[in-house]
Amino acid sequence: MALDGVFLSRIKNELEPLLIGARVDKIHQPSRDSVVMTLRTQGFGVKKLLLSSSAGTARVHLTEREPENPQTPPMFCMLLRKRLSSGKLIAIRQDGFERILFFDFEASDDLGDRITLTLACEIMGRCSNILLISQDGRVIDAIKRVSEDMSRVRRILPGVQYSLPPRDDRLSLSDFDEAELVSRLRSRKEELSKALVKCIEGISPVFAKQAAFEASKGAEIISDELSETEAQRLCGYLKAVAGELERGENKYCILREQSGLMKDFCFTKITFYGDLMTVREFGSPSALLDCFYSERDVLAQTKQRADDLFKLLISLSERIRRRVSAQKLELEDCKNRDAFRVNGDLIMSNLYRIEKGMNKVSVENFYEEGSPEVEIKLDPRLTPSQNAQKYYSEYRKADTADKMLRKLIASGEEEEKYIDSVFDALSRASTESELSEIREELASSGYIRRSRGKQKQPKALPPLEYRSSTGFKILAGRNNRQNDLLTLKLADRSDVWLHVKNITGSHVIICCEGRKPDEETLSEAAVIAAYNSSGRNGSSVPVDYTQVRYVKKPSGAKPGMVIYTNQKTLYVTPDSETAEALGKK
Repeated sequence: MALDGVFLSRIKNELEPLLIGARVDKIHQPSRDSVVMTLRTQGFGVKKLLLSSSAGTARVHLTEREPENPQTPPMFCMLLRKRLSSGKLIAIRQDGFERILFFDFEASDDLGDRITLTLACEIMGRCSNILLISQDGRVIDAIKRVSEDMSRVRRILPGVQYSLPPRDDRLSLSDFDEAELVSRLRSRKEELSKALVKCIEGISPVFAKQAAFEASKGAEIISDELSETEAQRLCGYLKAVAGELERGENKYCILREQSGLMKDFCFTKITFYGDLMTVREFGSPSALLDCFYSERDVLAQTKQRADDLFKLLISLSERIRRRVSAQKLELEDCKNRDAFRVNGDLIMSNLYRIEKGMNKVSVENFYEEGSPEVEIKLDPRLTPSQNAQKYYSEYRKADTADKMLRKLIASGEEEEKYIDSVFDALSRASTESELSEIREELASSGYIRRSRGKQKQPKALPPLEYRSSTGFKILAGRNNRQNDLLTLKLADRSDVWLHVKNITGSHVIICCEGRKPDEETLSEAAVIAAYNSSGRNGSSVPVDYTQVRYVKKPSGAKPGMVIYTNQKTLYVTPDSETAEALGKK
């Protein structure tokens, strides 16, 4: 998916009445490719503008998120603070439906003279960039510098004259000649949706597929085979959408797969997926992009920062699984240990028939019905009594091994569950503080070494907090150590404790404060427990609940590991929208 030029024009239209005349208050660079500017507006309060040049998530929009900033600001951030702090935003420009927004700021130079500086946000896939341009059109600096070795077409370096990227000759969606569009489409021999992307400026593949769907009524069509009827339907649909854009009657939609993952978005309603996708509408383009990309950014940043931990946990899990499998095979060999004891008993009962030097003896097995005759192997170097003691020794060795292996297997399976729980917490971690807590937990358990030297640790975050529809406070642990703290220290004995059944997840507490939670609160808390677990993409997830008084931690158990009784079970389907809505109350 990509933020297309048409959608970017909707962003521009949203930003202009809100931000023109606003002054720059703060500038942060939370990641290598993104900048967040806090602006004080005239009559609309404080607004945060996010600009991202990340290859897969480049965009511009207002945001309500609070990204975690690095302790030391990057150089580009320091440059923006020096040049644009207290600057006034005087214009936002876009050339047609080109995927570039220019933000013009009135600022002061080193001598105190008023100058105009331009912040350009180019949204062009892997070539996306954020540049600060001087009043005479030269690049002051960019978040990504591009040398001649990297691109012969367009250098982006300090002091270089800024030039627009190469631009294809395409028609505008807001004002196109129908005959010319049909002629261009028929000159191409490819899928109609692909031809539309190449012929119309600023549209994304998902919108092109919807237009092709409207033209062909669902049938596959090649652009050079476009009939007159199909051409009329296509142009009629494009003109209708252009009218919506002009009147501001857009329906900003996110497409979500049945599994819950967000697939794509568009500035108009998309219907060609049918029941394969659910559609969620938003009131503004910024609200849509903030929702869509925040989830993707969290996943991408967490994966990048915690890549070493993911690799460690995967390696540990595989090692434990192999060890437990080998121990189970050894345990199978111990099942026949009683045969050693029986052989010893039979030898002792027939000492008078056995002489030293014999390598086998046939005796009646009185342990079995009918006393069938069995043959027992002997060591000719040993006396009959010593042969019996040898079998008894083998029996004791196998019996001891059986008991030890059962303990080791149980311990290994518990350890594997613990590693899975850490992996689950790591997959849901979204901040540096959460990652630090998980690292500290693994270090305390002896899985990794603590970093040497005095490093400032991020402040520990409180448990996730929600509020049910009927007013009950609901808390959820972010990781195993916080689960222990929440359940064993903070929760009251009469509070209700919830956890997904037989899989890893957060401990969830309904703070009752002397009241009995209603069915709606229990159901919502169960959804929160399922959403904050490894079953978040499943359906009909079982969630156990009981009072905190019935939850115990066994002696020596790993962090987050508890046992509980007197539980009941609810079956719920995790829902991110419900969880997020309850979290905002």
